[in-house]
Amino acid sequence: MATLDLSLRIATRDDVAAVDRLLSRSYPRLLKADYPPSVMVTAVPLIARARPHLVASGRYYVAEAAGRGVIGAGGWSLGDRARGAAEVRHLATDPDFLRNGVAARIVAAILDAARAEGMERIGCLSTRTAVPFYTAAGFRVLGAVEVVITPGIAFPAVRMSRPL
Repeated sequence: MATLDLSLRIATRDDVAAVDRLLSRSYPRLLKADYPPSVMVTAVPLIARARPHLVASGRYYVAEAAGRGVIGAGGWSLGDRARGAAEVRHLATDPDFLRNGVAARIVAAILDAARAEGMERIGCLSTRTAVPFYTAAGFRVLGAVEVVITPGIAFPAVRMSRPL
């Protein structure tokens, strides 16, 4: 396998459309094996959308491959600053670029940035699909949760955490 020519940078508001396209490509394809059709048609279209405030927060990253544009994205936000807790947010890799280190590079940048801001722990709401990835990155499973997206629509997730 050829080495992927990958660059990582902090996202800007101008990246919202590209992140939106990435999420709408990634989530439906990658989650299909681990979620029932009811979740795929109700919750996934709602979560597979870029959050402009997050993308433009200065704590969100995009990974670009030469000639391919944005192939990965993810960021973090403050969870509970008083407890030194942060949260990984909206991490995704283009399905055509899985297992090329894209998400691992993004998570490494997230962990470094959160640590630099004094955070001591970082958590995430993982999809069922991503639990092995996060486990390999040092996160541990805390338990299953239902994330209410809108009244009557919930997304089954897995709460995970790790020290920084």
